[in-house]
Amino acid sequence: MNVSSLLDPILIAELAALGLGTGFLAGLLGIGGGMLMVPFITIIMGHRGAPADLSVKMAIATSMATIIFTSVSSVRAHHKRGAVRWEIVRRLAPGIVIGSLVGSLGVFALLKGTALAIFFALFVGFSATQMFLDKKPAPTRQMPGTGGQLAAGGAIGFISGLVGAGGGFISVPFMTWCNISIHNAVATSAALGFPIAVANVLGYAVSGQSVQGLPAGSFGYIWLPALAVIALCSVITAPLGAKAAHSLPVKKLKRVFASILYLLAAYMLWKGLHG
Repeated sequence: MNVSSLLDPILIAELAALGLGTGFLAGLLGIGGGMLMVPFITIIMGHRGAPADLSVKMAIATSMATIIFTSVSSVRAHHKRGAVRWEIVRRLAPGIVIGSLVGSLGVFALLKGTALAIFFALFVGFSATQMFLDKKPAPTRQMPGTGGQLAAGGAIGFISGLVGAGGGFISVPFMTWCNISIHNAVATSAALGFPIAVANVLGYAVSGQSVQGLPAGSFGYIWLPALAVIALCSVITAPLGAKAAHSLPVKKLKRVFASILYLLAAYMLWKGLHG
């Protein structure tokens, strides 16, 4: 993809539609947009001639970069309601940063994009099942000590970096299992999305510097035109989704969304196996 293709109205429209849709769904269902963004950015880049290995990696990195922007507005809203457990954020964040850097600087760069696509498909399939069944883990214990939270943060950051997601599907169940109320767990998970995104994006930017054949407008593995359009549009519609959540049957909508995630997971699995 050359510089002139970045001004293609069709490309801008595709990215804008993706940003508007993911922003609305994030506000409506309380999920991050990574599970939607990664498959669709992969498709968009693939249609413009990017090889499968590179398009998957850039889709994951770009998706993660958008979380830097979307998490800020989300955290502000949760903080105003006093729902963020900042003491948990402070204890999990160091492990998150370490795990994110290990993943994005090391493992992400070493793995083929097709292998990441398969891992992404399995993770999204698991997350879709979790959403479809709407099962919450029974609270059975308290938050672990400093060492345990360091390890938990490391796992959250590492896995998030490999799939381009903000970690909510790992951190929320973990916190509710540790007797944190679901309301506080969701708010705290939103706050954790920021260090996850910043640390991983730093790793993607550094590890992608030596990669050949990156499309125009790239900064490491991050595709800046997609980041700009998607972030701008998702910030516009996220509050609308949050408002609609009070009047729409969110539980039923989650099941519909889970069904869509199964289709996207199947596509990414096919991409990984045949890309």
